[in-house]
Amino acid sequence: MSIQERVKATVRDVPDFPKPGILFKDITPILENPVLCREITMALSKAYLNNEIDAVVGVESRGFLFGMLIAQQLNVPFIPIRKAGKLPYNTIQHSYTLEYGTATVEMHVGALKPDWNVLVHDDLLATGGTAIAAAELIQQQQAHVAGFSFLIELDFLKGRDSLLNYAPIVDSLINY
Repeated sequence: MSIQERVKATVRDVPDFPKPGILFKDITPILENPVLCREITMALSKAYLNNEIDAVVGVESRGFLFGMLIAQQLNVPFIPIRKAGKLPYNTIQHSYTLEYGTATVEMHVGALKPDWNVLVHDDLLATGGTAIAAAELIQQQQAHVAGFSFLIELDFLKGRDSLLNYAPIVDSLINY
């Protein structure tokens, strides 16, 4: 069985979460399997092993899970992007629109160096709004988005299309 098949078999569907009509893709069962987690980390890192990646940013909070592991695999710093008000030091922010309102994410000032090539990782690509916000923060620090990495992509929401304006590489391990 391929890694994609094993991941799909492990992801739990939770209907009507966080609101009616949404089918939530729960990755927490994956975390119970350390062998599968290692294989996922290798699969998500593989495309970037020979690229010049200077840092990996992970988007709160599920993007931290594999984002940190990818950064370790690539031997580069891991930088968290968090919801507004969660980071303790000086921050830069970017606000964006969601289907039900707005959200703001932030990262520490100076966490990225100018001209660094940065990989953005999150667990799921839906419409792309959060990943775009991460890309905007990266660009505010004069760094470059080298690519986007996701465990899961929801193809029908077409988030990939908007991300290609920021980076030539959008990788997803599994697609629905």
